[in-house]
Amino acid sequence: MNRPTTLTLGPIGRPKLSRDGGTMVVSIPISFRRQGGRKRVVTPANAETWAPPRPQVDNTLIKAVVRAHRWRSMLETNLFSSVRELAKAEKINESYLCRVLRLTLLSPAITEAILNGLQPEGLELAHLLKSIPAEWDKQEAMLRQRQR
Repeated sequence: MNRPTTLTLGPIGRPKLSRDGGTMVVSIPISFRRQGGRKRVVTPANAETWAPPRPQVDNTLIKAVVRAHRWRSMLETNLFSSVRELAKAEKINESYLCRVLRLTLLSPAITEAILNGLQPEGLELAHLLKSIPAEWDKQEAMLRQRQR
């Protein structure tokens, strides 16, 4: 019968940057215990537990993004010949439809974050319906600025 063995690696310390600035060494207090051929990661008793941020699904944002893409598809496939015709069929204001359609210009990263519930905290539909830059890097910079 195998006796459990404990291997403890690395000192606890602050991250260190290499001299050339290209590598950062991060020391994490961790120990491996071998039990019956398995390896288990055991964190220190006083360490805080970590979990990824919980998704905060904003149904209003998701609904608007999905509608925008649906409306765009309807226009591109010539189901409706104009925005005015589409707005009349959907029984909504034409200017609102145009503002929502701009959500199709959001960067894929922002769109994916919204759909996964990982959008920046405090991001609201009203903010996105105002003018947003067409360049994806500027959009992401604008949202990072709002987060601060």
